[in-house]
Amino acid sequence: MLSQTLIVIYWQDAKFGTILNIIILLFSIPALGKFQFDSMVQKEAKELLSNIPKKTDGKINKDDLAHLPEIVQKWMENSGVAGAPKIVSLRLKQKGEMKTKPDGTWMQFTAEQYFDVENPAFIWVTEVTAFPGIHLSGRDKFYDGEGEMLIKLLSLIPVVDEGKNEKMNSGTMLRFLGEICWFSPAALNQYITWEEVDATSAKATFRLNNKEVTGLFTFTKNGEFHSFEAERYYGRGKDAQKEKWLVEAVSYKEFEGIKVPYKSKVTWKLPEGDFNWLNLELTELEYNPQQIFN
Repeated sequence: MLSQTLIVIYWQDAKFGTILNIIILLFSIPALGKFQFDSMVQKEAKELLSNIPKKTDGKINKDDLAHLPEIVQKWMENSGVAGAPKIVSLRLKQKGEMKTKPDGTWMQFTAEQYFDVENPAFIWVTEVTAFPGIHLSGRDKFYDGEGEMLIKLLSLIPVVDEGKNEKMNSGTMLRFLGEICWFSPAALNQYITWEEVDATSAKATFRLNNKEVTGLFTFTKNGEFHSFEAERYYGRGKDAQKEKWLVEAVSYKEFEGIKVPYKSKVTWKLPEGDFNWLNLELTELEYNPQQIFN
């Protein structure tokens, strides 16, 4: 502003400096937006982790698994949970590709996510490359049984700002339930109950604050996580309708001694055909962290 004021005063000699000021402004405004967006997310993530016990006592043993359906017990054993410390929180990083509509273009993304396993909650923040030089900043939040979604163009202009309604709450609860495939000891928590369906599948019901959602976990005969499916709201607002939402394991990897599906694909099973909208890969995963990523 000072520079442009001086340019106006000495316009005849300095008018071409306006072009430089416009360029600086075009870069500065999105940078400010990103700084504010990142600061908001960091504050929320720190608050989430601050509610988690600093120490985790005891380890999980085979007797702790005895009340679960047999195939879920196999999953726990195959994952390496027996003998592992109790998991109360985790943080992870992802990369991958996503589409917003079936005929859309794949967009690359990176993401960070923080989970409170004791008091079910998560913060997920992503940066999506929509076009060269154009990015979207997104944050999904699940806290105290309520869900929120915020997406901003260039971290500045709101594109989606929705939350704390029945459909969003249900969707984020289902997301938490499906994503326990990355922290399988959560299956032992009282907020999840299990019902055997057959030799390789079990129904899980997640209850929190007088709300509940249900999904079907399927496994291989050896107890590897294969998929999670549930009826989840597709779309936003009043037009959102329940459709089958499917998460499938692609590849497995160990993080801190626990085997997880580190590559997976997510598909909407729509009446007009399958819509594979997300392919992701875990690049980092830490259990019981004390702080957020730098």
